[in-house]
Amino acid sequence: LKNSPAQWGNPNGIKCVKETLPVLNYTKPLDLNHDMRMYDLVAKVAKNMKNVPVSLIDITRMSDYRKDAHTSLYSIRQGKLLTPEQKADPQKYADCIHWCLPGVPDVWNQILYTRILSKSSPPSTHPSLPPQ
Repeated sequence: LKNSPAQWGNPNGIKCVKETLPVLNYTKPLDLNHDMRMYDLVAKVAKNMKNVPVSLIDITRMSDYRKDAHTSLYSIRQGKLLTPEQKADPQKYADCIHWCLPGVPDVWNQILYTRILSKSSPPSTHPSLPPQ
């Protein structure tokens, strides 16, 4: 099953509900059945842009390992928190697409901010950053 807890070692889990840790023990890339064709297309277009150089920062795989960082049953539907009845049906109501704040989106922002600083400052200002 796509995005099944069995893929990260929790065969009895229900979606992302009650996950409290990221994927820790892995020996091969986590396969969440992403359709990477769109990613590949965007990467190719970005690489071939000449007039406006574009850098692609790939946060997909990093985010995949954060099964614990979704809003799950603490989500809002139509402007309201889930009811106890909805929380009792996690297979239907758990939100495993959106991210908790603070959390993974903050890491995305830190990576972007670091990238912007490394591109806009003279290299000698940030000797610890690897060359891009």
